[in-house]
Amino acid sequence: MSPSPSRTHAAGRPVVGARPPHAVHVLGGGPAADGTYAPSARTAAHVRSLARGLTARGVRVTVCTRHDEALRHSFTGTGAEFTALPGRSEAEAVARLRAVCAEADLVHAHGLRAGLLAALALGRRRGPVPLVVTWHALPRAGPGHASRADAAHDLVTRLLLRRVARAATVVLGTTTELVDAARRSGARDARLAPAPVPLTGAVPPPGREDAAARDAPGSAARAGIGAVDRPLLMAVGRLDGRRGHDTALTAARAWRNLTPAPLLAVAGEGPGREALQRRIDEEKLPVRLLGRRDDALRLLAEADIALQPTRCRGPSLVAQEALRAGVPLVAAASGGVPELVGSAAVLVPCGDADSLASAVLGLLADPARRAALGAAGRARARTWPGEDDTAALVLGVYDEVTRAAAER
Repeated sequence: MSPSPSRTHAAGRPVVGARPPHAVHVLGGGPAADGTYAPSARTAAHVRSLARGLTARGVRVTVCTRHDEALRHSFTGTGAEFTALPGRSEAEAVARLRAVCAEADLVHAHGLRAGLLAALALGRRRGPVPLVVTWHALPRAGPGHASRADAAHDLVTRLLLRRVARAATVVLGTTTELVDAARRSGARDARLAPAPVPLTGAVPPPGREDAAARDAPGSAARAGIGAVDRPLLMAVGRLDGRRGHDTALTAARAWRNLTPAPLLAVAGEGPGREALQRRIDEEKLPVRLLGRRDDALRLLAEADIALQPTRCRGPSLVAQEALRAGVPLVAAASGGVPELVGSAAVLVPCGDADSLASAVLGLLADPARRAALGAAGRARARTWPGEDDTAALVLGVYDEVTRAAAER
């Protein structure tokens, strides 16, 4: 990214004495409990990583999102400035963002809502200011019922995708699927830019780095959820009817009569909990709903098998952390998962409980295959771009689009 109005060294750092180039990052997200909008933990982690990498390369970074003290605190030490946007009114948020962007060399929005806010804020700005938009995941479609409300929701979503894609100078998609979606929506320039989430702690505990060690029961974490003398399967995700938990429960019928019966532990909370618990009780399924767990990814690292039973709208954090930890993964072959895992996981058709059950039973009966998958997962994870690689890639995009804007 070229500092205005001067030059950069070959390494991408501003020349001595030049004004640091200013990149404004905008985070949107989904609706929060207080009626405002909150970025996902994955998106926030990616922006923190970018902020560290970009400021280390001489870029001035300002992060704009809704007021959230915990979120603000999480950017401490990244080198980025933090500005809260009003959350109750879109007009107020746009006005505040327009003021922040007054001296920006480039705006980088993360997600659909953030992209729309940025496009509106830049609409009255004189002179070309490049807008980069990262698509981390596609918005969810309606629940699937053929209602007018669902049709209207899907139409509005498509129109917003088109508006943001066409407003962006460049759309960065975290998966090939998202890049293709951006092109279909009219993006002038859409590119693949994986967004690795910093290591979150889902690594094998000391002394348990291989699959054989993981198979030995007895850890405190496993004991706490009742999986000391039985295989442990882990799924992580909100209980909202969209994460494939019903499919996993149906698959659990296939192993409920084994001795000992493997335990499927589900970390997550949501409005679907009551219905899922009813099924577990009525069908006597070996499943335990753990609720919200801050140590969910640590538990995942303790599992014998990780499950990702449904479609992911973007990169799967569960798949990512399972492979990093060397935990065999059975996942739905959809979204960005196949691209992420390659041959280092067992992929099954999305929503197919029989295929899911068959894959799990096959792995439970074959310790050698589990060990091989665990090793393949760790090897695959080492091929993913790191935080520094991603910061360098993004900085290259910044430099390209700001130079092009300066020449117009």
